[in-house]
Amino acid sequence: MSNGNKFTFEEIVNQNEKRIHYYIYQLKIRDNNEDFYSEGLFALWNAYETYEPNKGPMGTYFNFTIKNRLIDQIRKEVQAQEKLKHYTLKNKFQFNDGNYLSGLASNKPILGSKDITLGNDELWDQLETNLTNKQWKWVNYYILNDMSVKEIAEKEGVTVEAVKSWGKETRKKLRDPDFREKIGWIIDDYS
Repeated sequence: MSNGNKFTFEEIVNQNEKRIHYYIYQLKIRDNNEDFYSEGLFALWNAYETYEPNKGPMGTYFNFTIKNRLIDQIRKEVQAQEKLKHYTLKNKFQFNDGNYLSGLASNKPILGSKDITLGNDELWDQLETNLTNKQWKWVNYYILNDMSVKEIAEKEGVTVEAVKSWGKETRKKLRDPDFREKIGWIIDDYS
């Protein structure tokens, strides 16, 4: 700060602490661990250190800096939660995709959709020929185009439950060894 009045940070906090609490309240932040309050204090300190009197009132600069720092912190936390959610879902399906062949002694995984290469046109043609129209739509949209059940329902103008039913019927059919043999999807015996 270049104006000759130097204040201690303690004085700045005493005079401006309410600004931090105001923006925590305004942004509807739950600050149980006072992480956002600490971030607000840090923003207040940075604003005090970088304030230039010829660019406007100090209070306005404090408000701007504190509010934007808190918003940035909210964004960081949301991104961290999204990454954790994505990682959790990814690993859940990677390690437990629910795709197991039951045996007497143990459960062993069977090949999943990732083991079918998209380049195997003959297999996809056989699959399309031997599935109902709705079942093929589910395979095409859900597996090949990675669409969500909700997106498929909207695209086809049906309920989410209808699309789930298509998927259930399709998975049941794909688990049937006779059906797999019919379409040429031979899986080695794991026993």
